[in-house]
Amino acid sequence: MRTIKSLILAIVMLVGFACQENQDYQDAITDGSYQIAAQLKLTDVIIHDIFSPPVASRIYAYPSIAAFEVVALADPSYKSLMGQLNGFDKKDFDTDGDIYYPLAALSAYYKVGTAMIFSEALMQTHKEKAFQEIRNKGVPKKIFDRSVALGEEVAAHVIAYAKKDNYHESRSFEKYTVTNDAYSWQPTPPAYMEGIEPHWNKIRPFVMERSNQFQSPPPTDFSTDANSQFFKEANEVFTVVKNLTKEQKDIAFFWDCNPYKVNVKGHVMFAEKKITPGGHWMGIAAIASKTAKQDWKGTAETLAYTSISLFDAFIACWDEKYRSRLIRPETYINKYIDEEWLPLLQTPPFPEYTSGHSVASNAAAETLTRLFGEPFHFVDSTEVAYGLPIREFDSFRIAADEAAISRLYGGIHYMPAIVNGSEKGKKLGEYLNEKIKTKGDNLAHTKE
Repeated sequence: MRTIKSLILAIVMLVGFACQENQDYQDAITDGSYQIAAQLKLTDVIIHDIFSPPVASRIYAYPSIAAFEVVALADPSYKSLMGQLNGFDKKDFDTDGDIYYPLAALSAYYKVGTAMIFSEALMQTHKEKAFQEIRNKGVPKKIFDRSVALGEEVAAHVIAYAKKDNYHESRSFEKYTVTNDAYSWQPTPPAYMEGIEPHWNKIRPFVMERSNQFQSPPPTDFSTDANSQFFKEANEVFTVVKNLTKEQKDIAFFWDCNPYKVNVKGHVMFAEKKITPGGHWMGIAAIASKTAKQDWKGTAETLAYTSISLFDAFIACWDEKYRSRLIRPETYINKYIDEEWLPLLQTPPFPEYTSGHSVASNAAAETLTRLFGEPFHFVDSTEVAYGLPIREFDSFRIAADEAAISRLYGGIHYMPAIVNGSEKGKKLGEYLNEKIKTKGDNLAHTKE
């Protein structure tokens, strides 16, 4: 009898230890820290590979969507984006057996993110380190392998979806041809780079029906007459930049986000690699997620939703840029006002109207406000890694307004590009909020 009791006790203890082990591995990933770390690494690679702002928005979007699709498999309260995004066909996935969904989501993110970049080894190394940490937390090998496999299966579906967005075809489209029209954009110093992504409006949007769905009114009629409205707008840029306060300069530098900044020293020219505007807002999305103490599912939702808004924002903005092809302040002011004038920031290599910062920031702000409500205080430390201090905001909309006006302070845009760009971004963000449902009851985090 004593032997039987001892055996029963041993079995109970083994079951208890097994339950404890199971609980331990379930706690390997609870919040969004692993996906945020993966996104930060993706940002590093985007900077390393010098992707343009529109292309960077694409690189952020598809991995984020893949991770969120795993969330939708894990939790029926979340709604798949398949069938909601343009051309994203529905597909069933085999979820039989034990699957650790947080790991599957991370697997999907890394797989798609690596497929979007040039320096694949950098992402691969980061993934292997993260996966080893998760293994060390006790995830059983069979469950680990099955979870990674599910993530890669979801990733394959998303990669196939991405291949049909016309991006690869656009790589062979003709380059932008500079014209001699007085009003039209000209390459600017010091690198005099060619126009970036003149055919981005041909990329398939996620939610918009067409690239010009939120078309802005045309820019102010071009004129060199000192009494004209256009001259006054150019002179405003000239005057503001000459009289900037320290705070205005700080704001301009904080939101610069120019991945094409070129420095010249003597006969040597070298690039200063920086984050893109979309990368800055993806950083804000990650900060908001951590501030709100979201779990891994909420984090994936936030990053996917924000990346979708940024992707469509750059399509909408670039559609207008290469329709109006408007001259930059630097070119106009040097020719008609003061040939020695320089903007505070280096002029990016594409037409002026509308402001990309204004469109993208306001679209992202609307979607983030939908998720987290207003007011929402956050500390924006996104630029600390690039040598700039933090800035604090009480709402995403306030941050977007500052990002937009920073382009006037930087000498990059006339006011209509900022005002009309901001309006375009807001309308786009509102439209996305109406069209995309990531929760069965719309968006669960709304506080409005």
